[in-house]
Amino acid sequence: MNRARDWMRQAERDLEHAQKSLELGHWEWACFAAHQAAEKALKAVYFALGAEAFGHALTHLLAGLHERLSLTPELRRCALVLDRLYIPTRYPDSWL
Repeated sequence: MNRARDWMRQAERDLEHAQKSLELGHWEWACFAAHQAAEKALKAVYFALGAEAFGHALTHLLAGLHERLSLTPELRRCALVLDRLYIPTRYPDSWL
């Protein structure tokens, strides 16, 4: 069974969560939820293509798609930014 639509629906909900967190000034949750949304959307793409995806690094997930899809430099840059925020925004002492 292909679950691509389920993964995309969850990605959309995570993006909504990121937007609401941003509105509330909850920056750390906005960053984390945005990363989750991107990760789940990328995994939805993999599943839609009949492939499997593992891991959390957006740059790694994108690298696995570069031969199948046209990826813009902007998309890669955004993935790198979100990857850099994945852990530090969740732990108050990670910036030390």
